[in-house]
Amino acid sequence: MSILIKNGRLIDPANDIDGTFDLLILDGKIARIDKKIDDSAEEVIDASGKLVTPGLVDIHVHLRDPGLEYKEDVISGTAAAAAGGFTSVACMPNTKPVNDSLPVTQYLIRKAKEEGSANVFPVAAVTKGSKGETLTEMGELKEAGAVGFSDDGLPVINSELMRRALEYSRPFNMPIISHAEEKSLVGDGVMNEGFVSTELGLKGIPWVAEDAMVARDVMLAELTGGHLHVAHISTKGAVDIVRQAKARGVHVTCEATPHHFTLTEEAVRGYNTNAKMAPPLRHADDVEAVRAGLADGTIDAIATDHAPHHVDEKNVEFNIALNGITGLETALPLTLRLVNDGVIPLQQAIALLTCGPATALGIPRGDLSIGAVADVTVIDQERKWTFDPETSRSKSHNTPFGGWELQGGAEVTILAGHVSYRFES
Repeated sequence: MSILIKNGRLIDPANDIDGTFDLLILDGKIARIDKKIDDSAEEVIDASGKLVTPGLVDIHVHLRDPGLEYKEDVISGTAAAAAGGFTSVACMPNTKPVNDSLPVTQYLIRKAKEEGSANVFPVAAVTKGSKGETLTEMGELKEAGAVGFSDDGLPVINSELMRRALEYSRPFNMPIISHAEEKSLVGDGVMNEGFVSTELGLKGIPWVAEDAMVARDVMLAELTGGHLHVAHISTKGAVDIVRQAKARGVHVTCEATPHHFTLTEEAVRGYNTNAKMAPPLRHADDVEAVRAGLADGTIDAIATDHAPHHVDEKNVEFNIALNGITGLETALPLTLRLVNDGVIPLQQAIALLTCGPATALGIPRGDLSIGAVADVTVIDQERKWTFDPETSRSKSHNTPFGGWELQGGAEVTILAGHVSYRFES
């Protein structure tokens, strides 16, 4: 299969390329990039007025497979990813059974290769069953194809166990991904603690619950030399802790989600369960701090934390609704809003969706180097559209962005030299 993409603005931050180029794909690999390519190809895509970028990379999704396929599975989740411009996703281990073993990791990789529309890179659990008691067999899980370790949805509460996880993961050059919440401070909280929670009569979660755990994990990374990756960072204090740690040379990376740099706790008004997540939507000052962290490079990646739930798990009282929202199909336009708002330049936005997350997790994707696997996204930066959750390719529709007027989206998504998604107007 050969594809020639012509006349697009090619942005490849990993290789410091930004200009009008043609790109030739042969046999699933990037074969040539040049100002003008006249070679014949089985398909020619005219990308005039469009962006051509490495396939987008999301290092934090929940595919709910195996065991929770009524919410999502590898097939539907990767279809949503492709529609959002993503060619690679890293899936969290909080499935049934928990991905703490070689068979589950291998199952996910195999199913994605056979039936998926995107690469799937499994993240295995830090502890067996994510129970916080015993470390998993990290070497075996790496051999099976795991790319990192996390008990996402739960912090590793035992500090000694977290220390050992960071130590033992070092020889494998794999990150420990922290869900940073001090559970005793979270308690029965269901949203950010502040004026809005008080007004709504909902139990609040203070900012210090995140900051305290990020501080602990950063200090343990500093002690051990292990690679700590902080998931879904959301507070002003946590961003500053990571910023200072990086300045000291600590091996720490972090990610931010579109909902945490776009929405505030005000979205909860009306007891909107589609605005309930962990960590919760924060104060406006925290949103500005996250945006500042993206701008100055403190935050390495934008990740969706795509967390699909069945309608019956959200259409309940706020206190008992499950945490999480879908995000694969809205991440790109919400990131482009940062560009339109002057927060970050376009090149940096693309980096945060490609080489930034790929490097943070050590995934061999996120660039358009000659000979690299041809994962490519063609983006229409100007297309205006309204997001209708009912038309989502995800099985679940739990999003606070339904009905939003958005700008920018994937025009064509190419996975290993084959079109996995094409926008149809």
